[in-house]
Amino acid sequence: MFTYIVGIKKYQSVQVTKLKNGKNMIDLYTSATPNGWKASVALEEMAIEYQVYVIDLMKAEQKSEEFLKLCPNGRIPAIVDRNNDNFAVFETGAIMIYLAEKSGQFLPTGKKERSQVMQWLMFQMSGIGPMMGQANVFYRYFPKKIQPVIDRYQNEVKRLFSVLDLQLKESEYLTPEYSIADMANWCWVHTHEWSGVNLDDLPNLKRWVDQIALRPAVQKGIAVPERIKVDKEAFIEGARSIVTE
Repeated sequence: MFTYIVGIKKYQSVQVTKLKNGKNMIDLYTSATPNGWKASVALEEMAIEYQVYVIDLMKAEQKSEEFLKLCPNGRIPAIVDRNNDNFAVFETGAIMIYLAEKSGQFLPTGKKERSQVMQWLMFQMSGIGPMMGQANVFYRYFPKKIQPVIDRYQNEVKRLFSVLDLQLKESEYLTPEYSIADMANWCWVHTHEWSGVNLDDLPNLKRWVDQIALRPAVQKGIAVPERIKVDKEAFIEGARSIVTE
């Protein structure tokens, strides 16, 4: 069943967490992908109440007129802050910063400390995410296996992983304290096997991946939205239709 708010068609809600006053603070439009998890993990870590609307990527709902009103780029996730005049935010980095500033958590206020977090957040957005995404496309989804292209992206992912590993050699987290930078990078890095890249020779990164995986809020966040069991080959075929359209 669909409902309407300020003229924007909302997708079927599968999870609702309500405020004491009965209002939902954040509407989250998402799918079960690393970028989607960045938003839901942040919401869980910050204990911000939210309502989930699942965007079916296989049906191209992210390209619908209704969703494009929230995210002109046609990519998940997007949020709407119901307590801020239905203010919409798209792009995961912008979403995480908005939520961190809203909650006053996981983003330091000191200039140097804040800059450190922002640097590692941008590292994920400009490097880890795009390169792992391309590795996934050519290793898992592209109809024709082009080995030099696969090698190029997997090698670049491994290089970026080595940068994280070196940073984590002297620090428990990417910055002195756990932050949105750790959340953002982890949501992608923990899927490394799907990209065909292992962590065998990156002990610091592996320790960090395993450590963050134990956080209750992270476990809840990557369970949003609830995953439906799909045949692996059917999933790959569906994903292939998206990336090759």
